[in-house]
Order: sequence, then structure tokens, then C-alpha cells
Amino acid sequence: MNEREWPVCGEDELGDPGAHAFETGDGDWPFRGFVVRSQGGLYAYANVCPHRQHPLNLVGDDFLTPDGTLLRCASHGAMFEIATGHCVLGPCTGQALISLPVRVADGRVLVTAPDSLESVPGLLSR
Repeated sequence: MNEREWPVCGEDELGDPGAHAFETGDGDWPFRGFVVRSQGGLYAYANVCPHRQHPLNLVGDDFLTPDGTLLRCASHGAMFEIATGHCVLGPCTGQALISLPVRVADGRVLVTAPDSLESVPGLLSR
């Protein structure tokens, strides 16, 4: 799998709670992910629900429940803990989002991610 560190947004672009979608690579199968901040913690995940492999968001940076305490899949209503990515409610309860390494350097949020969805073994066939 080809992975590298990608700058995805400025740290000041994320609220608390807040989320930001990103895309890496190009071609037919770019990798899509998102970063989320909650209670001072910073997390990153592949934007793929374990239930049907749909993106969690329908548009933009809409990943959080209205109260900002959980991540939600807009397609089928699955709810995930922000800090762990574990599904706590919905059709994929007990499964988890794919976590990605994330860090902040010089005010930029950097995520280690592949350059293509095709390069993630088994993801397209989940």
C-alpha cells in the first residue's frame, strides 16, 4: 500500500467539536477520509462506513451528530464514538471505522493515508 503524509487543513479550521473531509490522490478511486476534533483530541478516519462502504457524510464536513458527541453515517444512521471509531448504534454495531495516523505540525493537520482507495487491501470488497 502506498501511504504518505498529507496536509489536510489548518488546525484553526477545526472547531471543537468539528470535522473536515479530505481526499488524497486522484484517478478513479481517490482515498477519502476525515479528521475530527473533540474535547481537545484529534482523530482521523477513512470515510467508509463498515456497514455498506458508503461515505459517512452526504455533503461537506457533516460527520457529527447535532450535539457533537458522536460521528454518524448519513446513509443508514450508524453512530460511532469519536475517539475510537467504534460503532455503538446501528447496522454495524461492534465494528469500527478505519483509523489513520494524524498529527499537527506548524499549524497544519497532517494525516498518513494511501493515495488510492484501491491500494487499501480488502476495503473495496468489505
